Amino acid sequence: MAVDEQNDINSEEEEVSEEIKLQLDVQVENPSACERHVTVTISREDVDRYLDNAFTEMMPAANVPGFRIGRAPRKLVESRHKKEIGEQIKGSLLMDSLGQISEEQKFVAISEPELNLDAVEVPDEGPMTFEFDIEVRPDFDMPKWKGLKLDRPVRDFTDQDIDQQLEKMLTRFGQLVPHDGPAGEGDYLTVNIVSTFDGKQLTSDEERVLRIRETLSFRDGRLEGFGKLVEGAKAGEHRSGTVELTDSAPNEDIRGKSIEVDFEILEVKRLKLPELTEEFLEEMGGFESEEKLREAILANLGRQLEYEQQQKIRGQITDTLTASADWELPPGLLKRQSARELERAVMELRRSGFSEAEIRVRENQLQQNSAASTAQGLKEHFILERVAEEASIEAEEGDFEKEIFLIASQSGESPRRVRAQIEKRGLMDVLQNQILERKVLELVQSEAKFNDQPYEPEPLNVEAVHLAVGGGEGAASIPDATVEEEEAAEKPTEETAKA
Repeated sequence: MAVDEQNDINSEEEEVSEEIKLQLDVQVENPSACERHVTVTISREDVDRYLDNAFTEMMPAANVPGFRIGRAPRKLVESRHKKEIGEQIKGSLLMDSLGQISEEQKFVAISEPELNLDAVEVPDEGPMTFEFDIEVRPDFDMPKWKGLKLDRPVRDFTDQDIDQQLEKMLTRFGQLVPHDGPAGEGDYLTVNIVSTFDGKQLTSDEERVLRIRETLSFRDGRLEGFGKLVEGAKAGEHRSGTVELTDSAPNEDIRGKSIEVDFEILEVKRLKLPELTEEFLEEMGGFESEEKLREAILANLGRQLEYEQQQKIRGQITDTLTASADWELPPGLLKRQSARELERAVMELRRSGFSEAEIRVRENQLQQNSAASTAQGLKEHFILERVAEEASIEAEEGDFEKEIFLIASQSGESPRRVRAQIEKRGLMDVLQNQILERKVLELVQSEAKFNDQPYEPEPLNVEAVHLAVGGGEGAASIPDATVEEEEAAEKPTEETAKA
């Protein structure tokens, strides 16, 4: 086919497309910065056109008693199939209207429209009207993001840093052995946990293994001074402490209240660390020598530092960019997005090479303050998304492959299986947002001026468990990884170092 002939056909198709554009009267109300109530009126001319097209398509196959197929009078077919065709074009009119509105309106939808289909009817006369609610990205003036002055944490890792990280790693491969004496810092306790409020039991959890650290973190609160509370404990004893539930606790009735938590000590154990034999190095990740293992640890420390830099810089950037973002977010949006924000944060931590124990601590921190952290995360995303649009930044397939490879390196699974899990859980959009935001932050940093500051890694002095000790929805414990799973998830490999 000649190029000119093809261009003529394309021009004709564009003209037809223009001719069939719906005549819509769209009225938009703004209940809040992130909500729109939209009322749509479709002209009678469009309704009749859709009806005419639908009956024209039906005529050749119309089956009416007393007539051969396709030979019945049109008016009889229209009368007989009026209701059926009305429902058919109702769906078409709604879909086409919503598609046209999404192209013509200025707002950017962040959810599917809430539309009551049963309340929408195709009238016998006059225009067709329907309305819907939809959540949108708020309108705001873009703040200046070029030339920001930012603090950046930096650190040249020493042999001592590697030694400490190696010890933490060996801890995860160690063997728990019974200890007859009193419990001390770093020991492990097997406990039964019972929480109460005003004398009534809220939750119970049996044979939970906890490491003795300064703070014990639950999904809905923290027990400060946990180490001192159980110091010197022996099997058969009870120790009790007080936990103040957060304002985001699943049990809404006692949010912000203090509850009692009793620990029945069943067993005290200590950790026996493995030796770095050739067999053990091979088991840990196929390392040829201790030197290769230390190189992988150094690479992992670099990824963790990169994460901390990104978080620090992200906080400064978004604090600056969201200074005027005083829009309120709908509670329903926050509730729905809280799980997605948590998934994003956990995915980022896994990508950055943190252990499951460290991830649990940060995950609980987010859950303990879910409303505030979700609101901040959404505001940050809206602004970073706008920067991405203005700079034409997109997530490419190679970006997805890199992210999935890094997550797989940390989890000990194949990239193909990790990708399948992400797709099955509907998290590809979360991964895409993570990629876009990282690219935007890199762009902002390329235009920024830095003040380098020494970075001191936070000591791991918090033990975290997936348990809502105050009860309520989601109080049941999310099963922690088994010893085998944690060992597999936290093995560094030479592949990790290359990443």
